[in-house]
Amino acid sequence: MKKTLFALLFTFASASLFAQDASQIRLGLTAHPNFGFLKVENGKGNGLSTGFTYGLMSDFEFAENYCFATGLTVTTINGEGEIINFSPYHTAAAGANTAYNVKYKMQYLQIPLSIKLKTDEKDDMKWYGQFGLTTDFRIGARQDVEQGNTPLADDIKATDNTKFLRAGMIIGGGVEYRLSGKTSLLGGITYNNGLTNIAKKPHSVKNHFVALNIGVFF
Repeated sequence: MKKTLFALLFTFASASLFAQDASQIRLGLTAHPNFGFLKVENGKGNGLSTGFTYGLMSDFEFAENYCFATGLTVTTINGEGEIINFSPYHTAAAGANTAYNVKYKMQYLQIPLSIKLKTDEKDDMKWYGQFGLTTDFRIGARQDVEQGNTPLADDIKATDNTKFLRAGMIIGGGVEYRLSGKTSLLGGITYNNGLTNIAKKPHSVKNHFVALNIGVFF
């Protein structure tokens, strides 16, 4: 928790610093799909689940072809996995080392903090690479739970057994295509690696996703 709060304070401090020194600020809107999956310490992940991201994105250009990228988005990260002796559904009657199929449907208010490096413009296009962190605040959490072929929970509220804060590391790249003036289309791909446990004790679950970034800068 202390490390996460420190990362959050660092995020806002860095954003303020870059905003003050930025020679140009660009704002845009984004809406795009993502594909989430789980890493389970006491079990295993089970394929990809589709989610969605939408909201505001911004670039603070502090030097030619270098910018600080941030924003404010609502991001749904879905993921499914098998968890051994999943609490609170596991009972002694089920036996030891019983596998439960669990789907986490998490929704976060996400604040990214990254550095974006761009190429020179050619044929109205600029390619970019991106690396940084995200700080995510849970605004919704639901779960499906099955044991064998028996449903135990169907889209139930799961805020009591998931954590409020999530931290992630992002790496990605893509292209901007200038339409006219300052207006440009953005397309790319980003991998978001979850750094913190999203589940409460005794379980350890991290969620990750790959996003197909689509947006418009104005």
